[in-house]
Amino acid sequence: MAGHSLALPALREELALYPGPSLADGQPSWTLHDPVRNQFFRIDWLSFEIIRRWPLADWQAIVDAVNEETTLHSDAADLEAVVQFLVNNQLVQPGGGKAGSFAERRATLRGDWKHWLLHHYLFFRIPLVRPDAWLDRWVHHVAPLYSRTFVYLTLMALALGVVVVYRDWERFSSTLVDTFSLNGLLSYGLALFGVKVVHELGHAFTAKRYGCRVPAMGVAFLVMFPVAYTDTNEVWKLADRRQRLAVAAAGVATELVVAVWATLAWGLLPEGAPKAVAFVLATTTWIATLAINISPFMRFDGYFLLADWLDMPNLHSRAFALARWDLRERLFGLGLPPPEFLSRRRQSGLVLFAYATWIYRLVVFLGIAVLVYTFFIKVVGILLFIVEIGWFVLRPVWSEVKLWPGLLKGGGDEDGRLLRRRQRPRVLRSALLLALLGALVVLPWPTRQSASALLKPLEAFPIHAPTGAQVVELPWAEGSRVEAGQTLLVLASPELQLRWRRAQARMERQRWQASNADVDAEQRQNQQVLQQQESTAESELASIQADMELFAPRAPFTGILLDLNPELKPGVWVGSRERLGVLVKPDQWQVETWLDEDAVRRIKVGDRARFVTDALEGPALSLRVSAIDLDATRVLPNAQLATRFGGSIVTREKFGQLVPERAIYRVTLKGDDEPGGRSPQSWRGTVVIDGQWEAPGLTFLRAALVLVWREFGF
Repeated sequence: MAGHSLALPALREELALYPGPSLADGQPSWTLHDPVRNQFFRIDWLSFEIIRRWPLADWQAIVDAVNEETTLHSDAADLEAVVQFLVNNQLVQPGGGKAGSFAERRATLRGDWKHWLLHHYLFFRIPLVRPDAWLDRWVHHVAPLYSRTFVYLTLMALALGVVVVYRDWERFSSTLVDTFSLNGLLSYGLALFGVKVVHELGHAFTAKRYGCRVPAMGVAFLVMFPVAYTDTNEVWKLADRRQRLAVAAAGVATELVVAVWATLAWGLLPEGAPKAVAFVLATTTWIATLAINISPFMRFDGYFLLADWLDMPNLHSRAFALARWDLRERLFGLGLPPPEFLSRRRQSGLVLFAYATWIYRLVVFLGIAVLVYTFFIKVVGILLFIVEIGWFVLRPVWSEVKLWPGLLKGGGDEDGRLLRRRQRPRVLRSALLLALLGALVVLPWPTRQSASALLKPLEAFPIHAPTGAQVVELPWAEGSRVEAGQTLLVLASPELQLRWRRAQARMERQRWQASNADVDAEQRQNQQVLQQQESTAESELASIQADMELFAPRAPFTGILLDLNPELKPGVWVGSRERLGVLVKPDQWQVETWLDEDAVRRIKVGDRARFVTDALEGPALSLRVSAIDLDATRVLPNAQLATRFGGSIVTREKFGQLVPERAIYRVTLKGDDEPGGRSPQSWRGTVVIDGQWEAPGLTFLRAALVLVWREFGF
């Protein structure tokens, strides 16, 4: 090998080696520490034996020494891999013409100013303090917090706190609701800041207890979102996995201790500022710990706990490498060995973990992109949104896809041709699957628009009491058929009867005076006035008689009498405008619903639909769209279709009316079939309309173009 004649690069003198834990296959490991960058590298037994013999300064001498003095077998390829590892990670001295290569590598890693700006916009750290000396002075003072006595006291406080909160849950929950205000959110922000400081101190003190150095504490920004951090990289020199787990779990444990004691304090303290502070600390700490720190999908405490528990440093990168290998094998059947050999169970678990992490990060980064878009200027927000999606979502996908042609090409020798012949069925199957997925995106699909709807008769005559009145007669029972013109019921109002008798008496008196005007000379002079008074009395009597007809309503059409109050009977008094029943036409029904502009665009008059009641006990009808309003509805007329009452239309209340949050249009549907049985006046349910066929990709593209068009203000 040509590399045999080359001189070995000199190792940096400040590097240190520490014993590490046993690897999964039982071989020992060592941890290589770079103190300048405070970075740690886990190396296996063979790499350690090669580095031990580095002073031999000769390739063949090192290989022979390893083979003769250990039970291991090494060759020049193993030594070359170690050299490459040391050079790539800048662990050798830059002598002998190496300085230029190091500078070139540094420039490559940093990239141009655009890459530097993009990287530091997405993530950067600001070290604020160097706490190592301060931690040395205080580590003995916090030692009692690590004792068993304190652990038992905290468990007792937890039990008492749970009991106190359970017994006073109504006040606890109402206090939580009351804190959703500007002052309450400010209090939560301050409490979260304090808890995170204590969280990081938990990591720092625990690392210091095991003899690790803590060079820096500060704040990191992930897409401008601040996250506290503590540099505890030295824990990797700890060979005992339990100690590393203790350091990783210290932050979460510290927050839980704060939450436990704050919860108990809330239950024991009197009303006042201390009790309010305890409540904010209790709720903030529980939520922050459970929602943020425990997740293993980002590089928070949950990730390091899982990595130490599995004893797998660089868990994310190793899981991602296995998942990429698994994807390539499933798509193309390359027959390549996995990045590392693990048990089948662990390998499958890591692949699933990698896919779960990718999905989780996709959701998180999409959410961050939306927040960036929302809180920045329109144009800047859109550009940053594109950066987020391109850097976190599209770039990794493209980096993987562009490797596939080279993997499929293989070598030009006989082995390469044989491999391509074995790959051909798998590649064809994957290509067909990819084409099918693409077709599902670009080919039209039938669309179905679903919304809450109301089944009601086309004509309905509600029966109300005009004013407070007494029931005199109920000629019809519930469900009776009433012919047009027949009296539905008879009510009586004593006040109206009194007005009618007075008007009748007044009119008779005016008629008598007018009839005597020809006999009485004095009355003859007022004959015109008397005639006018008689006409006024007749008009008043006619008006009262018209009002009396309202107390004996007649059927305007032939229909079925429904929804009669079962408590109605002669002699019962009813209130003003009280609903007494409804007369409906049994042969004409319709369904009304309201759809937003996107859904309305996909339907037309004549489209088929189906209505099913919410209770699944009423009628289920086949319908067709009969009309679509051209103008949007400004106020929702049927409150029971709003989300607050169980419907699907999002509304807000304004001046006592329900105003839709989005532009909605009334859609009317009719069917040939009548609802079976004696249906009540209306049924609420769900209508599903068979809309036009449309490609999912086209729908997404149209929505994106509309968004860009609107936000750029074209």
